[in-house]
Amino acid sequence: MSLTRPPLTIGIEEEYFVVDPMTRDLVADLPESLQVALEHPPVGGTSPEFIRSQVEIGTPVAATMAEVDDYLRTMRRFVSDTVREAGLEIISASTHPFADWSRQRHTDKERYNVLEQALQGVVRRLLICGMHVHVGIDDPDLRVELMNQVTYFLPHLLAISGSSPFWHGEDTGLKSYRTAVFRSMPRTGLPDEFTSWSDYEAHVEMLVGTGVIEDASKLWWDVRPS
Repeated sequence: MSLTRPPLTIGIEEEYFVVDPMTRDLVADLPESLQVALEHPPVGGTSPEFIRSQVEIGTPVAATMAEVDDYLRTMRRFVSDTVREAGLEIISASTHPFADWSRQRHTDKERYNVLEQALQGVVRRLLICGMHVHVGIDDPDLRVELMNQVTYFLPHLLAISGSSPFWHGEDTGLKSYRTAVFRSMPRTGLPDEFTSWSDYEAHVEMLVGTGVIEDASKLWWDVRPS
């Protein structure tokens, strides 16, 4: 029996820290001219993150890994060159080795203001970066089935990708201290197992109906089907 591969698309987001090249410390407030310059990448898009010393890129939707790889290389080069022209540098790391989260400022946007008001000190210490992979699959039930399957492999993926042993100038003894920081947020970690898309939707509707979340985007699991 031949198996037909379902059509899918892929897009990737990456977050970077902006640092002073002399001190290597975070730049707590990016110059406005740099923020404007970063708004015009050759492909995809860039956006500020919750912490003002961070920059996020997002590739266009791609049909193949080769295509998304080209997008990533182009966007990484653009961000690096643009930040360097402003006399600064970027680093790609899950945590900054010694930066103090209490000295950072959050971006003044409605969604971030709401987030800061709701989670207070928990979100203010979220001085972490990451890569987010978006896989587009049309069949919602298949998305849920794949989420159930891939959950088994997430600890393995974490074990080979840990890149954040340092926090506040100390060796934490963990390979991925980013994970420990992010776990302080609600609704994180591995998702529950769902039998179908309707089962997942019912779970989301229950959380929305009881006022826990506004929508599914407030589920910060390691993998999510929407």
